[in-house]
Amino acid sequence: MDFTDQRLSYEKGELDQSLVPESPFTLFKAWMNEALEQKVQEPYAMSLATCGADNKPSVRIVLLREVTDTGIVFYTNYESAKGQDIAQNPNAEVLFFWHELERQVRISGSIAKIAADKSAEYFQKRPHDSQVGAWVSQPQSGEVANREVMEDKFAQLLQEYPQDTKVPTPEFWGGYEITIERIEFWQGRANRVHDRIVYSKENNRWTTKRLLP
Repeated sequence: MDFTDQRLSYEKGELDQSLVPESPFTLFKAWMNEALEQKVQEPYAMSLATCGADNKPSVRIVLLREVTDTGIVFYTNYESAKGQDIAQNPNAEVLFFWHELERQVRISGSIAKIAADKSAEYFQKRPHDSQVGAWVSQPQSGEVANREVMEDKFAQLLQEYPQDTKVPTPEFWGGYEITIERIEFWQGRANRVHDRIVYSKENNRWTTKRLLP
């Protein structure tokens, strides 16, 4: 397959460094709200990159669930491949790509588990069957003989925890927060001369720089 002749010209917007706010959180929330208003499908979906002790990067899609005063939060199985990477190397990067707006946002920083009570609070807000599903995926990324094994376990758990009953929060499941240390905003422009503005934390203050495309 040859895609060398497949390309689009990005001409929907621009990013003026002189007009960006002091805080990257202000700009990120504005871009996220615009993506929601424009009905971008799951704009809170983000590619999460981690790297464990083997120095081999891994990437997968997870869902942003909260923007805090210092970072962003997502939830997963702590014993998953990504959880093992994070335990060995507590640094991560995520990428949002909103094709409809011709925008990307890259966020990097240190990562750590959030408080257990906060994870439990969110877990109980999930749909009942999604709560049950968390118990099926244990150990997440572990090998399974076939799909029937998973479906049988799910059915057994539904009998144990029918609708309108509380599903306990697994100890192996919860949230992580990436404390933002660097965040880059990318706006596609014509002729591949894109706008790239990066915020970096220096002495507890945010600085901005324009990067070459």
